[in-house]
Amino acid sequence: MAEEGISRRKLLIGGGVTVAAGTAALAYREELSRLWWQVPGIDKQRTEGEVDQPGAQWIAASRANLRYADRPADFPIDRIVVHVTEGSFDTAVRVFRDPMHAAAAHYVIRAKDGHVTQMARELDVAFHAGNREYNERSIGIEHEGFVDRESSFTKVMYEASARLAADICARYGIPVDRKHIIGHDEVPRATHTDPGKHWDWDRYMKLVRAAAKQQA
Repeated sequence: MAEEGISRRKLLIGGGVTVAAGTAALAYREELSRLWWQVPGIDKQRTEGEVDQPGAQWIAASRANLRYADRPADFPIDRIVVHVTEGSFDTAVRVFRDPMHAAAAHYVIRAKDGHVTQMARELDVAFHAGNREYNERSIGIEHEGFVDRESSFTKVMYEASARLAADICARYGIPVDRKHIIGHDEVPRATHTDPGKHWDWDRYMKLVRAAAKQQA
């Protein structure tokens, strides 16, 4: 009986401590919830379907393939990384929506008509570069095609991508040059070879500069 009494007392005391701790934790969480918008890097409230690039179609990538952030407040955005899908547009969209894929880019551009789909908000860190620092500081643009097929890179796709890149540069004050607009293969420790030898950098940068000049 004595042991039972002691056990019950310990249980009641322990329960009281647990309840008190739980109440304190709840109050702390509520306080944090009121302050979340003041802290860089905290999940910000979003509007479903909202895009950063006017005219882009929103199709959300899996949350597993990106990290919610508050860029450029917590990480400055000073790079654009150019990718090639090594597959079709539809396949790229599908795998970026697959939580098992572990990667996604902010944008995917279709070859036949230059259609732009946004899959991650620019304020978020998409897992596209294979390098954490570059993921945190860059925006990834995927282009439908194959690195060994020059025909993949259509006129309308180059033009749509150039307008997008120019707009991104304007939004974040990124210089329009090859130091800040790079290929995936130029990311340190990158294991990918895209956009490859058939990507016409001279043509692309000329288009980006022309689009940027029109904005000025």
